[in-house]
Amino acid sequence: MKKLLEGTAKGVLKAASWNWKPYSRLILYGDSVGWSLDWDMRELANISRRLGIKITHPYWKHAARPQSIFFASQFFLTNDDWLNLLPHRIGFSYFHGLPQTTDENFDEVYRGLQKHHEKLSRIQVSHTEMRDAILQTGIDPAKVFMIPIGINLNYFPFRTEQAKQDARRELGIPQNAFVIGSFQKDGVGWGEGMEPKLIKGPDVFVETVKRLKQDIPELFVLLSGPARGFVKKGLEEAGIPYRHIYLKSYPEIAKLFQALDLYIVASRQEGGPKAILESMASGVPLVTTRVGQAMDLVNHGGNAFMTAVEDVDALASYAFQVYRLSQSDLKPMLTAGRKTAEANSYESQIPLWAEFMKGFVE
Repeated sequence: MKKLLEGTAKGVLKAASWNWKPYSRLILYGDSVGWSLDWDMRELANISRRLGIKITHPYWKHAARPQSIFFASQFFLTNDDWLNLLPHRIGFSYFHGLPQTTDENFDEVYRGLQKHHEKLSRIQVSHTEMRDAILQTGIDPAKVFMIPIGINLNYFPFRTEQAKQDARRELGIPQNAFVIGSFQKDGVGWGEGMEPKLIKGPDVFVETVKRLKQDIPELFVLLSGPARGFVKKGLEEAGIPYRHIYLKSYPEIAKLFQALDLYIVASRQEGGPKAILESMASGVPLVTTRVGQAMDLVNHGGNAFMTAVEDVDALASYAFQVYRLSQSDLKPMLTAGRKTAEANSYESQIPLWAEFMKGFVE
């Protein structure tokens, strides 16, 4: 009965879309968990509509004529089921997961790309390291587009001192604390996250703030994101006060940035992270490892501080430097960071996406 109903539904969809022109609609696939990738797809849908592209629901993959499908993540390549979607055109984001590094899933995805790149139409990469790795698969370079993970500036106003005080009052954070932020998912799975996802550097982050606790007695850590159990346990063992805020929707993260004195990215691999531009847009000092789009967007000492991966000494040193600097000393860096965020807003990226969609959606 189930197969009969499914077959009937497919027949209805084919009949309803019979007059569609080939590749005239864009179908977007997020991760359906309400976290980062789903919001990326919302922004891409808005951009696409501004470009005059028609967006349709994933169930229209059964349309009578082939359309254009965009996946928010490369992990559909871990098996060959997606081949059943052909002759739809297939595009996707490939943000992180360098081959032969830390994760067999990444290697499996990369092998899938090597095997099937001729069947794929478009790839978005967010930084040069990933672009260069993908080009090694033999894919046609004309299919690969470097577009950083953008930012919606409407969510991230440049912070004022009054906004900082108001955010701390609302979140129950001491006004005299030196607050370091870490907003990400860095545990394995979607549970408590006691097993660390090491490419995100939760162990590096914990070790860095432990070093800082020795010199910053008023240190306080503000966390958000799912699966943060490993980090919370490390902070508790070190006696570092923290709050973990669970967000109902992504835009609420802006309030958390308003409460910060510093944001630290301690990852070993990244596609973004989004926090690079979010902190810059919010006027929050940033210390980051050289990962993801940080390597392309950060001008060390100009708009943020950047260190080598796993360099706890350098992360702590630059964080302490931020602690010692006055707001007037930090102002040039924060102003430069805001300009970087503005240059990489979704609004500013519309021409890049127009090039991406040319020949992908008719």
